[in-house]
Order: sequence, then structure tokens, then C-alpha cells
Amino acid sequence: MTPDRPAGRRRRTVDEHRAAVSALLAPLAGLPAEELPVAADAVSADPHRYADRMLARDVTSPLDLPPFRNSQMDGYAVRAADLAGASDAVPAVLRIAARIPAGVAPVPLQSGTAAPCMTGAPVPPGADAIVPIEAAIPDRFVDETATDATVAFAAPVDPGAFVRAQGSDLAAGAVLVAAGTRLLPAHWGVLASAGVATVAVRRRPVVLLLSTGLELRAPGEQLAPGQIHDANSVALAAALSAAGAEVRPLRVASDDAGRVGEALRGAAAGIDLLVTTGGVSAGAYEVVRDVLEGGVEFVSVAVQPGGPQGLGTAEAGGARIPVVAFPGNPVSALVSFELFLRPVLRALAGHPRPDRPSREAPLAAPLDSPAAKHQVRRGRLDEDGRVVAVGGPGSHLLHAYATATHLVHIPAGLDRLEAGDPVTVWSIDD
Repeated sequence: MTPDRPAGRRRRTVDEHRAAVSALLAPLAGLPAEELPVAADAVSADPHRYADRMLARDVTSPLDLPPFRNSQMDGYAVRAADLAGASDAVPAVLRIAARIPAGVAPVPLQSGTAAPCMTGAPVPPGADAIVPIEAAIPDRFVDETATDATVAFAAPVDPGAFVRAQGSDLAAGAVLVAAGTRLLPAHWGVLASAGVATVAVRRRPVVLLLSTGLELRAPGEQLAPGQIHDANSVALAAALSAAGAEVRPLRVASDDAGRVGEALRGAAAGIDLLVTTGGVSAGAYEVVRDVLEGGVEFVSVAVQPGGPQGLGTAEAGGARIPVVAFPGNPVSALVSFELFLRPVLRALAGHPRPDRPSREAPLAAPLDSPAAKHQVRRGRLDEDGRVVAVGGPGSHLLHAYATATHLVHIPAGLDRLEAGDPVTVWSIDD
């Protein structure tokens, strides 16, 4: 009998456990939307709140875009008919009308006149073309208030030249941004350009991240003999946040089930998911098992690292919430997150590509693997595109993980791969 698998119980495969996590968390797809203001000060005040958000409902444009005819260039607004037949020998000479800056409603343009019109400024009624300043004589703006100020043009112009038509980007009432869109800077910009004040985005699941252990201390705290800094809560908080969760960390430096349970009950209000790290194996002080046993099933998955896993529900904050329990070794916790939770969270958020970018690449050197398990090694690609393992298979080698750019997958059923053999790798250096 192995420490993490009772006698007679078959280990789950990686695919089976991922499917179980996906089924457990499926109700989170129904989380209500939340409204975000479309405002630069709101984005700058809380940039993480706006990062990687998915639109919950279609947004239609209340305006034509652009909302009025405007100039594509700095130049002169003219009537094309006034320049008909213009040439170097016989230029068209027009009186200069009042300048049109951006943001000002212009007066109608009279025949025989040309109005200086800046980029983005409205094209006045009566004008049907813009002549760039470089094509005018002189090729710079002059004082239009001077008596009898004129400008000459040595070529005709086509109607519509350098004029952005009203609604040429999008007509009012058309879909501005579709539901399910991952909102990038250009989407926020086009929402603002249409005057949309708020948008509904998919609410991020609120995850309570519980790390336990009498030996744990926060980074920066002095360590007594036998104590370690809590790496898991920091690493998993960063991973969960990057996957689209709102994280509430809870560290309980205790192996007492009563204290852990009390802390959990006090922090669980408003939680959608509980993620734990550590205390799920068959050791003497497996406090997470003691606190959650009954609603959470603790199983063994045929994977290295990350065999001991927990999955189920727990009573917290007056409701039953889903629980995903990871082992406590740092690499095991991170690999477990990558295999089982990250793709599910991203799929629930509506990402069209929830999985890590994957490819096949040849090994640079032989690798051994336990045939009964799916082994996940950490690695990098060399200059020839070959996979180089970083560190060994040990679940404590966090520094080696931190220097890796890829997870290297060796499926169950293989105990050795030779140099040049293809392996599947996931890119994790985004």
C-alpha cells in the first residue's frame, strides 16, 4: 500500500481528475455579471480589475462612429466643384474662411472659399473634400483673419477626398463589442468612443486560498528551526489571479483541526471556491483531511508530481462551496494547478483557448519516468528547439521550476524516452 492510495483503489488518470474538477466547478459558469465603468481613472485606480475581462452581454453602439463627418488630414475644407480644372498654369484661388478646430461646430462653407480644417475636426456643411495642407499654395496655414487672405490649389480634388464619413466605422445600433469577447485595450477604447459608460463583464470567482502548517511563516519573518517560508500561498495566489480569479489568501500556521476549521468558517463568507494546499496525504498531521473529510473525497491521481488530490464540497459561510485540494510540496501544488484547475477556470471565464499553448518537440537527452504515472517534468527549449529538462522530478525543486519555460509531459505507460523522442510540452512563460 502506498501512502497516498488505499489498497485496492485504482488511481485516477489525469484526464479523469480534470473531468471531475470541471464537473464540480460547472455551476460557477452561472455567476452573475458585474458592471465595470468605462473610465480611465477607474482603470488606473485598479488595473487588475480590468485585466483579462470577458464581456457578458453584447454592447450595441448608441452612436454612429464617427458621429459626424470629419477631416482625415490637416488641410482645407473645400467644395470640389470650386477646384474643377485647376492646374499649375491656372490654379484655383479661394478666399480663406474661418479656421475649424476639433471640437467646434462649423458654419456652412460658402462657394469660393476654403476653411482651414484640422485632423478630426468636423467637415462643414457645404464642403465635400479636404485638400491636405501639403497640396496647398502656400503649403502652410496663414492668418485667415488678414484682409483678402487667399489660398491656391494647382489640381482638382475628388468629392469625398480625405473625408471620414459619418458611420463609416460602425452604424448606430450595430454590435459594438460581442458577448464573450476578451476585452483588450482597443475594445475599451471603442466602448469609450461610443459613449458607453458601463459594461457587464463575467464576474470572477472568489477563491479562498487556504494554506496550513505549523511550520509556515510569511516571507520576511525570522525562521526558527524547522520552519519554512510559505511559498505555496504566494505562488498559487499569483497563478489563480492570472487565471481570472479574485483571491483571498488565508494562512493558518497550525496543525490543529479545530483552529483551522474556525479560521475557515470566519473567512468563508462570499466565497465561490475553496482551494487548499497541503495536508491531503496520509501523514500524521494532515489537517486539511481532518477538517474537510466527509464532503471532500481524497484520491490518488496517477501523476508525478501531484498524486494526492482532494475534491468535493464543504460547509462554509452558510452554504456548501466546492473544494479543490492540492498537495503541499510547492512543485506539486503548481503542477496540480496547471493540470486540473487553470484550464477549468479559464474555460468557465469564456476563454476560447483555455489550455496552455502545446506542441511536440524532441528530447535533447534521455529521460526516465515511472511507467504507472503521467510524469510532468520542467524544461526549456534549447537553440535547436530540443527539450532540455530543468532539475529532476522532485516535487521540492521550486527554483528549477522557476527557471523553466515549459512543462514536459511523459504519458503513463512509458518508463524511458531516448534523445530525439518527441514529447508534448506546454508553454508556461507567458
